[in-house]
Amino acid sequence: MGAEPYRELTFDAQGDVHRAQRDALAALKVTDLVIFAHGWNNSPSVARGFYTRFFEPFPRFVASGATVGYVGVVWPSMMFTDEPIPDFDTLAGVFPGQDRVLARLSALLADEPEERAAFEEFGALVRELVDTDPAEGCAGDLTDPDGEDAPAFLDEDPVEVCRVFTEALDGAEPSLALGSGLRRLWKGGREVLRQATYYTMKRRAGTVGERGLGPVIGHLARSSPRTRIHLVGHSMGARLVAFALRGLPDGIRTVKSVTLLQGAFSHYAFAPSLPHARGSGGALRAMETRVDGPVVGCYSRHDTALGVLYPLASRMARDSSTIVGLDKRWWAVGHDGIQAVTGARRLTLEAALREGLPASGCVSVDTGTVVCSGGPPSGAHSDILHPELARVVLRAGRIGR
Repeated sequence: MGAEPYRELTFDAQGDVHRAQRDALAALKVTDLVIFAHGWNNSPSVARGFYTRFFEPFPRFVASGATVGYVGVVWPSMMFTDEPIPDFDTLAGVFPGQDRVLARLSALLADEPEERAAFEEFGALVRELVDTDPAEGCAGDLTDPDGEDAPAFLDEDPVEVCRVFTEALDGAEPSLALGSGLRRLWKGGREVLRQATYYTMKRRAGTVGERGLGPVIGHLARSSPRTRIHLVGHSMGARLVAFALRGLPDGIRTVKSVTLLQGAFSHYAFAPSLPHARGSGGALRAMETRVDGPVVGCYSRHDTALGVLYPLASRMARDSSTIVGLDKRWWAVGHDGIQAVTGARRLTLEAALREGLPASGCVSVDTGTVVCSGGPPSGAHSDILHPELARVVLRAGRIGR
């Protein structure tokens, strides 16, 4: 690890922390601690390599007088892979005890049968996979106007769901008319399975943040009250650190900044009132007030995982007139920033680095000038290993040069 001192915090799916790792943080003699939560990674070694690369430029940008420590959060997540047939050994780790269901899903995706009955079986198996996931709690997220946590695509006609995902991946406008050639729709079927896994990991990220990381920060505040905490998360890791704010014990004011990199959760999460449902607020409404500093949502138009696939999965077939991501109810923080929060500012990356960030409240930073590379279907979703983003984190925490 180029940036030192570096430590890790390991959580299980229920948010229980490795206590020796937690207690070791109190021994760090630093003024500031940057805690980063990864997104789709499936092993500690993959996460560690990611952290090594992201933290590498930090030391040369830290302001004089600040001593910074670095923490990598390791939590049981699933890599959002693009392989033709998903890695079922990895999926077995995500869905323990579901070997029968996973084996049959594997067979269907390998054989690609033409019959509608095969798609109906596939849809039922995906629903069973998600519905029987071990109880690990559910930190809710108002990703649709009804406040439902499960994505709507799990309840729709599986042939049409696979058709919409197939044509979205191909860059075409989805057609609701049935036609011949059902075999090609298994491309969308693979995306359905990835999205079902995504939903499970999204739910888990909220649980680990609220029940795990939030209380750990409270514990650290008691043992090291002068240590300033800076939370950073990528993708579903952004959801994890955001939901950690809900798990903070009352009165804790040691979190000095939160930086969300391509956050894979609703852009209305911090909204006191939803534009399409005035009587309801976002799942994280008013949580920015628990931060003694800014909450920064970094976003890029080049992130097609969040610009196309996230809204499709979030609101599938609720409104047949706006299926491909045109309805703003279903957009993510990493797609267009934090929305519907009064007084929230919007900055270009260049302005944020030149002029600095607000001292408090929500702010959105368009990082599309650097977060711009990546192939389909995810686009630039994981293109965040840039020194400019390290500088955003330090600017948000008021510890950058």
